[in-house]
Amino acid sequence: MLIYRDVGIDLGTSTVLVYVKGKGIVLKEPSVVAIDKNNGKFLAVGEEARKMLGRTPGNIVAIRPLKDGVISDYDVTEKMLRYFLHKVAKTRLIFKPRVVICVPSAATEVEKRAVIDASYEAGAKRTYLIEEPIAAAIGAGMDISKPYGNMVVDIGGGTTDIAVISLGGAVVADSIKVAGDTFDDTIIRHMRKKHNILIGERTAEDIKINVGSAYPRHENLSIAITGRSLISGLPKTIMVTSEETIEALSEPVQEIIDAVHAVLERTPPELASDISERGIVMTGGGAMLYGLDKRLQESTKINVFLADDPISCVALGTGMALDDIEVYASIASL
Repeated sequence: MLIYRDVGIDLGTSTVLVYVKGKGIVLKEPSVVAIDKNNGKFLAVGEEARKMLGRTPGNIVAIRPLKDGVISDYDVTEKMLRYFLHKVAKTRLIFKPRVVICVPSAATEVEKRAVIDASYEAGAKRTYLIEEPIAAAIGAGMDISKPYGNMVVDIGGGTTDIAVISLGGAVVADSIKVAGDTFDDTIIRHMRKKHNILIGERTAEDIKINVGSAYPRHENLSIAITGRSLISGLPKTIMVTSEETIEALSEPVQEIIDAVHAVLERTPPELASDISERGIVMTGGGAMLYGLDKRLQESTKINVFLADDPISCVALGTGMALDDIEVYASIASL
């Protein structure tokens, strides 16, 4: 029997986090599904499916049903949501939960409707939507109800959401499709262009996590990675340094910085003054790229802070909205 009735979901391009009222974050899994193409059967979901990326036989495909923060494969997303809801419920859903789901600030009405429909199909009693930067700000501990300017930069897997928030709503906001997955794609392209070596998504992610940098480190780190040589066609191992990743990631990092500048330029003077005084808060897994906060601070001349738990901020924000659903009703687009 499902005891918990309220569930908050950070439906991310790369990771799904589920918050259960009274329990906190109870699930954190990659948003990957492995399917048998011959019969359409689900073989694995989450971490188990992620391990299959790039390693499956012809009849099995491991896919990400979300792209750039929105649903790209409706049926697979619905089944994935159903799987995660049943997993946190432990047994079959007898009581349908109320669900709060995050969406990018620039999501269209069609994209929002797809999320709502998928949630209802997965077994939700009622679904609420909340914009990711709003949830991130709440989860990061910002008091967004006051008439003061707060700026949050939420860098997820598929999108970077930037918002200036005051009195519970986004005064100025923007969402760009440059984020953690873009960092991985850029690293893959760089390895192909500079080293004539082809690597997969998981290897690119390992490079990003272990030595990836947006700003010079005190110590130049390195990692050995193996890919397929585009010249010989044979496996080849090379060393990748953190200095090299600064060069490789310079373009997407600059795009994020330019987007923050664009939002600041559209911010009313009084709120801009608040932000200058209070600083900018960065959330999301992509914000953990080494030195990204320093690059942004150097560029804007405004103090930049990384949230205590960047990856969980959005999910925690949905949970806090759940805990006081009436207070956040207007924010969550009920």
